[in-house]
Amino acid sequence: MTLSKRSKIFIGIGVIAVIAVVIPLSAFTLVNQNSIQFQLLDVAGVKIEAYGLRIYVDPYNLPEIFGTLPADIILITHPHFDHYQITSMDLLQKEGTVNVFPEYMSDAIALYDGVGVNPGDELEFESIHITAFFAYYPSDGPFLTTHAKEYNWTSYIINVDGFTFFHSGDTQNIDEYSQLTGTIDVALLCIDCTDGSDTVDALNVIQPRYFVPIHFTGLSKQNFITYYATSITNCIIVNLEYYQSYAFPRF
Repeated sequence: MTLSKRSKIFIGIGVIAVIAVVIPLSAFTLVNQNSIQFQLLDVAGVKIEAYGLRIYVDPYNLPEIFGTLPADIILITHPHFDHYQITSMDLLQKEGTVNVFPEYMSDAIALYDGVGVNPGDELEFESIHITAFFAYYPSDGPFLTTHAKEYNWTSYIINVDGFTFFHSGDTQNIDEYSQLTGTIDVALLCIDCTDGSDTVDALNVIQPRYFVPIHFTGLSKQNFITYYATSITNCIIVNLEYYQSYAFPRF
């Protein structure tokens, strides 16, 4: 794990090293603690707001207005241009923004004084607990060379005081998803990264309460909804357009 210059607290839990980047919640205003504000951004980008903290994952093609909505935490899944975009990163920076990247992205970590993580690493922000998870294409996937497992790129589990989001990045259905079964409230899965049956299989393994399609074109998402929505019976599909918002009830 690569560390930035920011203050860290190390906590050992078994064989897993945990880095706790402590941001005191007393410095923020608790807004509507019964819901979590979510916004789908372009491609795989999302914004999550809870406990006065603003978390972005893979921000891309952000309009200038987002400069008034800076990030407390930015999570990047991998270095492809539609997941890691410097102009959007720069737009969201403020004093104290914590930028998290796969450890593989050493140049980005240096540029943003960031934190480098590998699958299994954990970050603690008071009531926000973030776990880096696996992100790759299986050996029989169509883009193996650009999403190889050995790169240790990361998806993320974002636990907001017990309410969990899983952002898959570009990940297809992988064996490690069995570790998530029944633990995820909102699964954010890529539509363009796989065929629809693979996404349905992933949802059947993860068993989230909600499914939000990400990383789609208008046509690819519509085709997915048309042909596969009836196969998804174990969760609620939250079908959002880019830049549309949604409030997830915590209870």
